[in-house]
Formats: sequence, C-alpha cells, structure tokens
Amino acid sequence: MSGATSVAALRAAFGGAVERDDLICGDAVVWVAAARSHEILAWLRDTPGQDYNYLVDITAVDYRDPELPLEVCYQVRALARAEDLRVKVALAKDAPLVVESVVNLWRGADWLERETFDMLGIEFEGHPNLRKLLTPEDLDGHPHRKDFPLGETPTLFNDGRFLDPAAFRAGLTGRNPGLTGWSGGARRGVTSTEGALPGEGRDKA
Repeated sequence: MSGATSVAALRAAFGGAVERDDLICGDAVVWVAAARSHEILAWLRDTPGQDYNYLVDITAVDYRDPELPLEVCYQVRALARAEDLRVKVALAKDAPLVVESVVNLWRGADWLERETFDMLGIEFEGHPNLRKLLTPEDLDGHPHRKDFPLGETPTLFNDGRFLDPAAFRAGLTGRNPGLTGWSGGARRGVTSTEGALPGEGRDKA
C-alpha cells in the first residue's frame, strides 16, 4: 500500500525540506534534505496518523552516472495499516557523505547503518559504534560504489597485502581456509585501531 497521503502531510509540515516525491512501481518515494532527515523520520514515527513505527531497511544507491548523487534510502512501514514509505536523502559526491544516525529512533538501525557505511562510505553522525561490518578493517574503498574494481582483480589492502581471487574461491569451497578465516574486526596479524567487540577479531582454526 502506498504512503502517498503521508507525502502531502510531510510537505505541509516541512515545506522546502521535502525536495521532491514520486510514485515508483506503486510505492511512494520522497526525497528530503539531509540536514532535516532525522527530524522528518522522527516525525513519521511519532506523529499520530503517521505511525511509521517499523524500520524495514537502510541502504544507499550509487548510480552509474558519476554526476548523480549518492542516495541514502530508508524504508519505513506503518504496521497497523500495512503502509510503506521510502524516504531518500541525496548526497552530492563532492560534499561530505554524512547524515544523522537514526539508532536513537530504531535500535535496528545499528547494523544497517554500519553495513551502509562499510559498503558505500556513508557516515552516520551520532552512531554509537560506526565501524566496518562486512569487510576487513584494512580494506580500502567501498565494494558497492561504482568506482570499486570488479572481476578477477586482486583486492589491495592498505598495508600492502592483497586477497587473491583464486585463493579466496578455494577458501569458500573449503579446500583451503586462506583469507576466509576472517570473522569481523581485524584479521590475524592486524591490530584493530577501533578496539574490539565480543567475538570480533578472533582467529578461526
């Protein structure tokens, strides 16, 4: 079910902070100013009649056109009426890629923001522990950005080591654990600069 009626309410409440809106494949999508994104998401969650109390996902999109901005995407749902709304924040690539964290609104945003930070390089200001979630701590670049190298190219790490694709495939098939023994945080022989969390940075046999 579309959240089109909520878009009209957002425009009435926030005026120019709602930059544009559209209906895409039946889903209401609204683009909002980065400086007011947290305020708008809090309003959608807390305002009677809106009640978007469930955060479905946070991700971001890097389009192939280098002139287009990165877009941070929030999918929120009003559970009582099964209504979805997609809120987007456009961030110019030549400006700081920063938005305010929504962990204080939805605890489930914690790892979603960490994944988006890791994969696309978006920083979430105020996040309680913004560090990589999926890639090694010493990997340069963000794998879901369009400028990240693809294919059978060895992945260079910032201390001079690299991940060889053939060795990585062997690890995935169980023939050789290789570099796939990494389980979060810093890998064996690499000292984390961000501290450690329980279960992170341990070696695997």
